[in-house]
Amino acid sequence: MSRSTEVLREEALDERSLQRMDNRELDLLFRSSPAGDLPHGRLPGTGLLFPGTPACGPLARLIHLLFWQGKETEASGRSLNNLVGPLRMRSIRALLSHDRSWVDGERCVLIDYSTTSIVARMVRDEVRLVAPDLYLGVVWLWKRRVGWFTLRQQ
Repeated sequence: MSRSTEVLREEALDERSLQRMDNRELDLLFRSSPAGDLPHGRLPGTGLLFPGTPACGPLARLIHLLFWQGKETEASGRSLNNLVGPLRMRSIRALLSHDRSWVDGERCVLIDYSTTSIVARMVRDEVRLVAPDLYLGVVWLWKRRVGWFTLRQQ
């Protein structure tokens, strides 16, 4: 583990601390973290747009209020739905499994929309456990990495 990874691990990681990290720091944290178990239950989420900038926090709150609040697994534990809109409607289903990350080829939790959603079939989410009950996720769109998010295991 590199010195900067050790420093990141020593800090109490939460959604706010992840918002302050830039893309390079988030990438380093993701690469150095274990896959963890498949998340389950209601998983409040935070979108991380423009991480490391003053805009990240306000954008995260706006996204949460209007568009995306997280994910919720189905009873089987092998699939989930996104919680979208102000009413937290369960939509955009995905399958949950462990797989190899496109980031580094190491194990991650895969959230796969390719066979379950017409609207999001080009999306692939990968998450890893970066702190107790806190997953950091990377969003792939048409095989290009486009963003970050968190999921909180409750």
